[in-house]
Amino acid sequence: MEWDYRPFIERTPDGQYKNLIREILEKGIRTKSPMVDSNGNEIDTIDLMGAPVMRFNILENGVPFITERDISGFWKAAVGELFAFINGARTQEELEKFGCKWWKSWVTPAKCAKRGLATGDLGPGSYGAAFMSFPTPDGTSFDQFEQIVKQIKERPELKTHFISPWIPEYTIRNSENTQKVVVCPCHGWIHFRVLNNKLSMVMFQRSCDVLVGCVSNWAQYSALLLAMAETLQLEPYEFIHMISDAHLYYNQLPWVEEILERKTEAFPTLKLVNKHTNIKDYRKDDFVLTDYHPNSKITGIPVGI
Repeated sequence: MEWDYRPFIERTPDGQYKNLIREILEKGIRTKSPMVDSNGNEIDTIDLMGAPVMRFNILENGVPFITERDISGFWKAAVGELFAFINGARTQEELEKFGCKWWKSWVTPAKCAKRGLATGDLGPGSYGAAFMSFPTPDGTSFDQFEQIVKQIKERPELKTHFISPWIPEYTIRNSENTQKVVVCPCHGWIHFRVLNNKLSMVMFQRSCDVLVGCVSNWAQYSALLLAMAETLQLEPYEFIHMISDAHLYYNQLPWVEEILERKTEAFPTLKLVNKHTNIKDYRKDDFVLTDYHPNSKITGIPVGI
């Protein structure tokens, strides 16, 4: 299908990203993080539970690629990551085939051994396993994306077009259970809804590093909405983002200040250059970004490991 974006010159800059950051700084609570920095040092976070809901009308005002800094160098890796997970990827090697190389810090020999996993394995509780091989009571696996596409095509009016990345038996850690995932899924609770022949998508996120993770999540889920709309022959409408625990790492604050000082530009256009009938066939190079006029790159932003 062909969709008409509102002309770039008519779009208005979207301030929801900086508003979210300000809300965290104003109302968030400083707390000890379970993550460490790249040197193994403990770091604090500023956490805001129940962040404001953010809404993006894709065709009306562009796709939510932040413009306060240039992400043109890595947005495709984020898209590749999500489609790798949709195809069941759960190892660093599998992710790299889709163009995503940033999991190396989380699948080290020490981190994997701690959970009884082979080096490079994200674990059976990871996104790829949940999306494509969700365990069932009879011992078989359930492919969520394959079945949800089928359901939407057959019963578009339903309100149950829902996907979950969470497998409790592998993600809950207590005295009786050993966590079987290197990082418990942070994003990926997805609710699709067809209204007036348009496809909307709510992505609920358990935990979000707003300075680093959020920008990748916006890119990859915008791409997913477009790919799903094309697969279903519907028009993409709204991408709605709901975050439970939105946080900033305390050692990110110098970069936070720089982001807030920068000018916000209008969102760009994301289009499909290759179209597929199977959602699993999409890859990062099937998408092209235009009308993107961001501020300069910002490097060195620390991330929790």
